[in-house]
This record gives sequence, structure tokens and C-alpha cells, in this order.
Amino acid sequence: MATRYGSVIGLKEEKIEEYTRLHADVWPEVLATIRDCGIRDYSIYLRKLPDGQHYLFSYFEYVGDDYAADMAKMAADADTQRWWAIMGPCQNALPDRAEGEWWASMQEVFHSD
Repeated sequence: MATRYGSVIGLKEEKIEEYTRLHADVWPEVLATIRDCGIRDYSIYLRKLPDGQHYLFSYFEYVGDDYAADMAKMAADADTQRWWAIMGPCQNALPDRAEGEWWASMQEVFHSD
């Protein structure tokens, strides 16, 4: 059984083109690590909200049995670290995110199969 995760982060307006271009062709090594860490059906959506800011909304399903270990494995991967080093400056973390989060977790309020 999969566990669903949703999260949100800001995207700097001047970085939208770069971010979307890079995500149109994610490095194969990064995709392999995502899959090896039990993540499936991963999607990221972009939306400008009425506050004038751009936000990324992500959704994925986790099918592994040790989320913390798999996320540590992903964070230790050299290719993923390089990818994150490029993505990080594009993003604006939300000020009210939980301790240790970059993307702020979202609460699931509805799901239908």
C-alpha cells in the first residue's frame, strides 16, 4: 500500500523558465534514485496565486517500508545532491515549514481511487 505525500514551495519568478526546462529532461540518475527510494507517481505543478507569488505543488506515492531511510539514501546520492544544488536557488522555502523541511508538507483532506 502506498502512502501519499503532498508538499509546497515557492518558485522565484526569474527562475521559472530554468526550472521548467530542467524538469522537462530530469537527469536519468536522479530519476533512478527517486525510483530506487520507493517513490512512484511523482508530479510537480506550478501555479501563480493571487498573492502574486509562484508556487510549486508536488505529489508522490511512497511504496517502501522505511521512509526515513529511503529519504536519507536519496539525500546521500551525489547526483541528487548536484540536482538539488541547482534547484535550491530557484525556490523560496515557506517561512512556516516544519523544522528540517525544505518543501512544506501538506495535509491530505480528500482522496478517491
